[in-house]
Amino acid sequence: MRTKIIATIGPASASREMLVRLTEAGASIFRLNFSHGSAEFFRNLVQEIRKVEKEIGRPLSILQDLAGPKIRLGALEGSSLEVARGDQLLLGVRSGAEPELPLLPLDNPALMDELAPGDVLVLADGGLRFRVRERVESRLVVLESLGAGIVTSRKGIALPGKTLALPALTDRDRRDLRLGLELGVDAVAVSFVQSAADIRQVRALLREEKRSVPVVAKLERRGAVNDLDAILEASDMIMVARGDLGVECPLPELPALQKRIIRACNQASKPVIVATQMLLSMVSSPSPTRAETTDVANAVLDGADCVMLSEETAMGAYPAETVEYMNRIASEAEAYLVETRRLVSPDQASGAPEFLAYSACLLADKANAVAIAAHSLSGRSARLLSACRPRQPIHALTADAGVLHTLNFSWGVFPSLVDEDPEVGHLARVQRFIAMTADFPVGSDVVITAGEPAVGQPARGTNLVKIYRK
Repeated sequence: MRTKIIATIGPASASREMLVRLTEAGASIFRLNFSHGSAEFFRNLVQEIRKVEKEIGRPLSILQDLAGPKIRLGALEGSSLEVARGDQLLLGVRSGAEPELPLLPLDNPALMDELAPGDVLVLADGGLRFRVRERVESRLVVLESLGAGIVTSRKGIALPGKTLALPALTDRDRRDLRLGLELGVDAVAVSFVQSAADIRQVRALLREEKRSVPVVAKLERRGAVNDLDAILEASDMIMVARGDLGVECPLPELPALQKRIIRACNQASKPVIVATQMLLSMVSSPSPTRAETTDVANAVLDGADCVMLSEETAMGAYPAETVEYMNRIASEAEAYLVETRRLVSPDQASGAPEFLAYSACLLADKANAVAIAAHSLSGRSARLLSACRPRQPIHALTADAGVLHTLNFSWGVFPSLVDEDPEVGHLARVQRFIAMTADFPVGSDVVITAGEPAVGQPARGTNLVKIYRK
């Protein structure tokens, strides 16, 4: 399968046995949600993943997902609060006097500085909506319920369309990121990104720690969508986080937003992840709905590099079965994508690397090659090939273990680690790999991309495309 499956690890999937089953079913990336879990839990989990990776002999990548500045309700006095349309409630921090109206406490009082009459608040991923009627104190506002439902403790709060003056990284995120770097995560996802400045803040912390890992921008806020170009340039990958994004933006707009974001990522040759409720029914059912099946397939057809499972594998009753279904759906969609896709030439503003990647894919098509093999020090040439969506698998060779795990996020790329032998040129390394690998039948053609500098010249990146017959 060419589309990469990300499986979130939680109570239902944290065992050694289940990790093995998930990889056998098709998962190649494991998401660790740092909103839940202790340092000891993540430490043990990373150790188990690395053991499984060594056993199966192929790279498994670990994605650290930071909690971010998500605003939640505090603990209600009772277990829950039932509200009807038109009910009035207080939101904020309790003062000394007993409130006349039911109180919804906040875990982050800083939100009160952001609220104004007329603002709409959304709870529980869109399940309940309230309008701010008036401010009664600096730390209390009156809300009017716009619907009926039950409010419970710790529910998340969103303010659709409103940019909040909240830091991209909380103190907890900083501690968690340092822990993740210590454990050796392969990428870090930043939650509730509002602008490119949020990504730069994360990169500054990485520089402080003298570490370099890919940064994934989670698009969950309307402001982030509006600043997509700048965020895309600042990030290494993008996640279409449809849960909170579907609250911030009207639901009818979400499908088109997803398509636009994917297209922008494809054009920039940066991996894009589609997440949230992809096979949600399989939390409790052994098979998905028809709508979910179509949703996953359409994400693949639109150009998603990765599709992500959350509750389905973290706490569902059928984690391995869910990955198996995701694998089968994506594989069928890929077959149709490869059958119908049209190779598009880069525009004139593109550079030589883009044209080399296009030329390699075109040559592979015309020569009916069985594969494309790319020597990629940084991973960029492999990502450029991936963005073309060739029908051939892309075998990416790198001597950098970090790049190896990063390439696991790119569609159609099968990364392999090679020895960094200064006596052997990049082209020779690729040819040796093809000659020694059973994936390439004798007599078949493989298109190679590599950097082969002229005699006496330093390496300058990929500059060669050729056909190699085994």
